[in-house]
Amino acid sequence: MSPAPSHVHELPGGAAWSAQVRAGRTITLTALADGANATVLIIGADRLDRLNIPDTLKSQMSARIKPGMVLMSDRGLALATVIGSTLDWHDCLTGALPDRLLLLELVKHGFGEADLHGCINFFSKVAVSDDPRASLAYIPDHAHAGDSVTLRADQDLLIFVSTAPHALSDGAAASVAVQLESPAHVDDPELREEAVRALRLTRELIA
Repeated sequence: MSPAPSHVHELPGGAAWSAQVRAGRTITLTALADGANATVLIIGADRLDRLNIPDTLKSQMSARIKPGMVLMSDRGLALATVIGSTLDWHDCLTGALPDRLLLLELVKHGFGEADLHGCINFFSKVAVSDDPRASLAYIPDHAHAGDSVTLRADQDLLIFVSTAPHALSDGAAASVAVQLESPAHVDDPELREEAVRALRLTRELIA
């Protein structure tokens, strides 16, 4: 069997990129330097389904994005599944970056500022600190060059990626590689079972 075709894009630090991704394809993000951050926004190709961070978290009882999690839309549908990651924590509590990179990329597809909704900051970790206010604190040195995360598109998607530094980080922007493969050759039964469970629970919560 011949290997699945793949396409690799290297995004320099402080850049943005977007693409249409067909259902079944995988998207692998790889940090090319320590302290990388990849802010990702996901919209269904039908332009109706948008990544919904609160539903994604509450249906899977988590405060972070980690392997096995299904990224849910605001209509309770699966957009993508995290099928692999070298890190067990990706930030999803601090939203989109204020650098306007994602907004500029959205405009290319006919969207506007109102479409800049909650995002995932892959390779970044933000946790609750020990201060009396239980404020959110950025954890430095969380990701290193070579760390990666792989998503499987569960429906046709529009993917938007920014490599600007995390909003709470004092570090410089770092490059990230984006690799698209089709179709995904990884089909972990445990991950599939987790996806089905999350979908069922989400639909019960919004019913």
